[in-house]
Amino acid sequence: MSVPFWAWVAVLGFIVAMLAVDLFAHRRAHVIGVREAAVWSGIWVAFGVGFGVLIWATAGAEFGQQYFAGYLIEKSLAVDNVFVWAIIFTYFAVPRELQHRVLFFGVLGALVFRGIFIAGGSALIASFSAVLYLFAAFLIFTGYRMVRQRNEHLDPEQSRALRLFRRYVPMTDAFYGQKFVVRIGGVALATPLLAVLVLVEVTDIVFAVDSIPAIFAVTDIPFLVFTANAFAILGLRAMYFLLADLMHRFVYLKVGLALVLIWVGIKMALKVDVFYIPTAVSLGVISSILAISVVLSLRATRGQAAHPQVDHSASPFRTATETELAAAEPLWSRRGRRTDRS
Repeated sequence: MSVPFWAWVAVLGFIVAMLAVDLFAHRRAHVIGVREAAVWSGIWVAFGVGFGVLIWATAGAEFGQQYFAGYLIEKSLAVDNVFVWAIIFTYFAVPRELQHRVLFFGVLGALVFRGIFIAGGSALIASFSAVLYLFAAFLIFTGYRMVRQRNEHLDPEQSRALRLFRRYVPMTDAFYGQKFVVRIGGVALATPLLAVLVLVEVTDIVFAVDSIPAIFAVTDIPFLVFTANAFAILGLRAMYFLLADLMHRFVYLKVGLALVLIWVGIKMALKVDVFYIPTAVSLGVISSILAISVVLSLRATRGQAAHPQVDHSASPFRTATETELAAAEPLWSRRGRRTDRS
């Protein structure tokens, strides 16, 4: 599949434009309800599916199937991100009206890091094809480990990234609205919101280590790998607000994701020198595994109500008072220079 330069420019331009629209639409902090989240989820899914239809129509069924297989893998593995985000937001007790801002910049960083990983992975495969065996072994092992650890969850308190952040970055103990950094008494201090953003970015990098090799099992075309990743990630914020309070109901989803990783690992190992499993077969297997895991989960948890994720009473952080907000100094002067009194 030959991809002209203008196609890359058009896709990147569209992504930037949609991010700008999303940021403008949520420029004011507010609680995102289920209806708003459902609308935005529908918009992002429509764009992702529509792009796949465009690939299918212009480049052929094989490349269209490769895109959809990659999109489905990334979208399903990204659900694990939603689990982790819920845990992080619960630990920090991030007010719901501030969560979208964190996720916006988190997704923006994820796009950049995944673009770097995809470029590196493509170059590595092109120069050393045997690395696919390593990727395959890694995916199978990761799937096995995910099954073994399916009942274990991230503990932010034990996060090395959070400990390092607290050690080297001066931080307040209060949220100052949507601000990541505030200046108090002439000293710039990070707010807990910045610590949350750092933790979100670090966890996404960890997840990318699994998901990027997985998508290379169904397509080795960088354009398809990147676009499938991008359209899957762009809808994650809306998916979080849609599903965050219902994550406890997807009890078998982690096992399903593990089986998907094992399947694509086997597919990747076989396609090097043994046998190429058709993309349509892979797409069917992946879809079936995910559908069965979701259906079984919902059946097993019938009757369970939504569980709000944030418990402010147990939070190590608080919300700044009106007096503290008024006392915070601007980080930048009107002339664009820092107002540093120290």
